[in-house]
Amino acid sequence: MKKQLLLPVVFLLLGASRLPAEEPGSSAVKIRQKAAASRAERSARDEAVHPDTEIIDAPTTAVLDNYGYSSRSRFYARGGLLQHLSFGVYPGINLGASAAVDGLIGDERTTRMRSPTAQVKWRFYEGDNELPSFAVGFDGQGYRYNSGDRRFNQRQRGFYCAATKELGAPGVQLHPSFNISDFDSNGIFGSLPLTVNFRDKAAVLVEWDNINNWIDSRFNAGLRAYLTGNFYVDFAVRSIGAGGSYSDGAPRGPERVVQLKYSNSF
Repeated sequence: MKKQLLLPVVFLLLGASRLPAEEPGSSAVKIRQKAAASRAERSARDEAVHPDTEIIDAPTTAVLDNYGYSSRSRFYARGGLLQHLSFGVYPGINLGASAAVDGLIGDERTTRMRSPTAQVKWRFYEGDNELPSFAVGFDGQGYRYNSGDRRFNQRQRGFYCAATKELGAPGVQLHPSFNISDFDSNGIFGSLPLTVNFRDKAAVLVEWDNINNWIDSRFNAGLRAYLTGNFYVDFAVRSIGAGGSYSDGAPRGPERVVQLKYSNSF
């Protein structure tokens, strides 16, 4: 019994003898150095601009980091609000949800919330000097709800595949993609967005979206201002130069939108 009690004591003494001796007051210095390093890391993380996972309507291949999250609010015509929430649930994979509320802001008499929709994106190839990065995903959010037809006049993107490639000059990127909005019609649509980033202070956004025929395609343009590494503001115009109207009488013409986005990580 005494030998069994003695063995643990010997192991504890051997372990203690291998620990480096500390000078008086050294622990306080180490604590201060660790705190300073933590503050520096947090400051660098806050100053770094988070990836642009979308342009105006079209996606890019960028995704939120693992444990990252973002909140995106779009204010659109007639007092509408479109709210997105996205999360980095696994390296290279984002999950999100969105919901639109028509007539929420201003003096609109009717306020209607539309059915929430889901988003998912998987960046499966990081790209290299010759090939672009690639991502596939699904986006169920449409625009301009038609109460008569009970669907969006501007259909959801549906399943898509996107690529992102820098075009020789720093900050100039092309983000082409194609998508299938509805498997019942099997229509294939394209998108050709271009972004020009000016030292992570501002970016010009241009996209030719929903390319299938000339009437239904949309030309969107805007300006993105990076107020901090975590927060930016978009001012954009959608459907520039479009004319005519949809089946419910809503105009196809230009629509001004303001978009706010905040990103961070847990």
